[in-house]
Amino acid sequence: MNDRLLEEFYKLIPEEKGKLFDTVAAERTRHLTVALEEIYQEHNASAILRTCDCFGVQELHVIEKDNQYRVQRDIARGAGQWVDMFNYNLGATPLTDCMSSLRGRGYKLVALTPDAELDIYSIPLEEPLALFFGTEWEGISTEVREHTDYQIKIPMVGFTESFNVSVSAALTLQALRERLKTSQIDWKLSAEEQTLVKIRWCQKYMKNGTVVRNELERRIQDKMK
Repeated sequence: MNDRLLEEFYKLIPEEKGKLFDTVAAERTRHLTVALEEIYQEHNASAILRTCDCFGVQELHVIEKDNQYRVQRDIARGAGQWVDMFNYNLGATPLTDCMSSLRGRGYKLVALTPDAELDIYSIPLEEPLALFFGTEWEGISTEVREHTDYQIKIPMVGFTESFNVSVSAALTLQALRERLKTSQIDWKLSAEEQTLVKIRWCQKYMKNGTVVRNELERRIQDKMK
């Protein structure tokens, strides 16, 4: 069903766009994901979203208990169309909800903090990692520190104690992705996952994409009867 749906979508979009979707999806991963805790500066929020897309990270998790996550379109450059975003802003414990959800999906929770002993070049990669980045000034919260499986740092040699949060995200994802590429770990999306991602991209790319999808699914089901 999904393969047929993608075929029908590809008939409706430019051929070069479909080829681009195939190329990009083949390099996508959920082995790494990013979780942002109360990021409130739009510049950083937008830059991290764009970074996730650039390094092939398919999911971004956003905790919004006190600060709403806002994206500047000119910085994000449309990355929100291609990255799956999960917002945690309901109830009294959005951070706990996020951490529980990720742990339930098999992720090891990782906090980025300058005082960690492990660094981005030595953390084990065999299990999927959810990387938690904290607020611009305070960094990760005590709750994150207490409940993550690992704390890691980016090696630095200057006087300044830490990088800007969006720079930290970029450096961390670049380092970990390069390590994955040279490993024997099966870190890419499966063929079925790639198909589902490409269907969503087609849906977002097209005007009235949801309506188009519903119609294509109806036609396919009619032919299968």
